Amino acid sequence: MAGSDLRRRFEEIYMAHYVDLLGYVRRRTDTPEDAADALAETFATAWRRIGDVPAGSSARLWLYGVARRVLANGRRAETRRSALVERLGAELGEKGEHDRPPDHEDLDAVRAAFRRLGPDDREVLALASWEGLGSAEIAMVLGCSRGAARLRLHRARKRLAKELSSAGVDVARFGARMPALAGGEA
Repeated sequence: MAGSDLRRRFEEIYMAHYVDLLGYVRRRTDTPEDAADALAETFATAWRRIGDVPAGSSARLWLYGVARRVLANGRRAETRRSALVERLGAELGEKGEHDRPPDHEDLDAVRAAFRRLGPDDREVLALASWEGLGSAEIAMVLGCSRGAARLRLHRARKRLAKELSSAGVDVARFGARMPALAGGEA
């Protein structure tokens, strides 16, 4: 198929199935933003794989299958993010009165602060804290120099500390036991 034919086919599929797919993802997501993201990813996949989209009414079922996988991937990503937040929360505190499990307010504050960060900051903090990668490994994952990775990690830690501080969280008590905030080499 020529480029214009592929585009026309995609537009026909999009127009024919947009409303059904929107309803499908809205019923399975918590926010309109999540639904929009899932819908966009579903149609992006359809565009990339336009030759695999079956003809006729089977296209809708194929799109439902793609949307189901997109939503599952999103749930897995959220589970990983939540696990990171739980881990960061568990590492809260130092000695003495702070050697207690974090309460829900602490976890909620860390979770909210983490979510307010940009995606690049969340990713570098996750690579360091959740994946346990060092600067050289982070550099390989991000495709940058080790120095750039260290700088990105440092800046992300500072932004997270600022977010926590602005939320009224005592950042000093996190210090030594929370890798995402602790200084030095990751």
